[in-house]
Amino acid sequence: MLFILMTSLACLLALILLARLEAFLALLLTALLAGVMLQLSPEALTGAFTAGTASAMGSVLLILTLGAMLGSLVAGSGGAQQITDWLVGIFGIRYVQVALVITGFMVGIPMFYNVGFVVLVPLVFALAGTTRLPTLYLAVPMLAALSVTHGYLPPHPSPVAIANDFKADMGITLLYGLMVAIPAVLVGGLWFGSRMKGYVVQPPPDLYKPVVIPASQLPSVGVSLLCALLPVGLIAGSSLWIGLGGSVMAVTTLAGDPVFALMAALLLAVFLLRRKRGWTVPEAMSQAMTGAKAIMPIVLIIASAGVLKQILDVGEVDTYLANQLAHTGLSPLLLGWLMAAVIRVALGSATVAGLTTSGMLAGFVATAGVQPELMVLSVGAGSLMFSHVNDSGFWMFKEYFGLSVRDTLATWSVMETIVSVVGLLGVLALDLII
Repeated sequence: MLFILMTSLACLLALILLARLEAFLALLLTALLAGVMLQLSPEALTGAFTAGTASAMGSVLLILTLGAMLGSLVAGSGGAQQITDWLVGIFGIRYVQVALVITGFMVGIPMFYNVGFVVLVPLVFALAGTTRLPTLYLAVPMLAALSVTHGYLPPHPSPVAIANDFKADMGITLLYGLMVAIPAVLVGGLWFGSRMKGYVVQPPPDLYKPVVIPASQLPSVGVSLLCALLPVGLIAGSSLWIGLGGSVMAVTTLAGDPVFALMAALLLAVFLLRRKRGWTVPEAMSQAMTGAKAIMPIVLIIASAGVLKQILDVGEVDTYLANQLAHTGLSPLLLGWLMAAVIRVALGSATVAGLTTSGMLAGFVATAGVQPELMVLSVGAGSLMFSHVNDSGFWMFKEYFGLSVRDTLATWSVMETIVSVVGLLGVLALDLII
């Protein structure tokens, strides 16, 4: 069993790193190889592909799609720009990094990382020009917050799918995730970002094309905040009010379900965020659908990771692994972080690292007596570990800021490592307290 597991992981690495296949196709081929080595019948193999896809997509597809649509509306309407301008006005130049961290959180929660990066980085360039502060001094705190929301917090794809594997409560995961995310961003964003003043940034002209929406066309601050943060309030609120009974509990449970929370926020955004831009409802929906289209590569990765998980489950590999790991003496939280970190460093993709790890450890977590919400966070933290040349986020950071590979390693890669390690320490501290 262990040989099959290691061979499958080696195959996945080879297909992505050497053959340069897309991650979703590499996961499907790895699942097929694992099924053959486990001597599954053709019927069991095809059934596992169908069941694995359905299991992975059944509870997360609507969450991912609705979240992507909401994020696209917040970005395209100028809501993200309004939130940034408002916070900078409150905190002033002296505490501008704090304003950008909060912006990263507020915008990053409903918006996927790559979208948030492309939307907010031009605002950082504009802010650097007006304040004459070093660009990376402003950018690193904001991007640390964006990265942490991507790795730790629902409704982002990886945390949602990992929570599904571990059968974790989404609201509790979000609440605990915020507790862990804050110290990670304080250290990786504010403390480390304050040391970025010595780096010279030279953004390429073809990439630096900021689109600044005129103030007259921006939605109000209240509307922007409401649309961006409503899902967080509803999802987290449902867990806070879980002790209530009767109709109140029924309403909060329904409203706090991620699908209903995101659907409510999306409908509200369609009718509120479009007004200042002069969009019709179809035009607002068209803007939202650009987010739905952009999420397709991540959806394919999650579906194919579900197939691999199902193959391992049918072949009882996860049961074998759970029995073996139970005798190692390692904390499940540390083990989850370590496995995700190793896969992340090897493959580059945080999503693949998180989902591969959760698929392997799902059976172990069910019997290990560890709180599943903390396991989601430990694996999520591990999936952010040391982004380098095999990660698209590394190259986005390098090219947008015109840095050398060496400087990108010294800035971006170190920042990602810090938020990963501090995230693990936060999870372990929460485990002791809870």
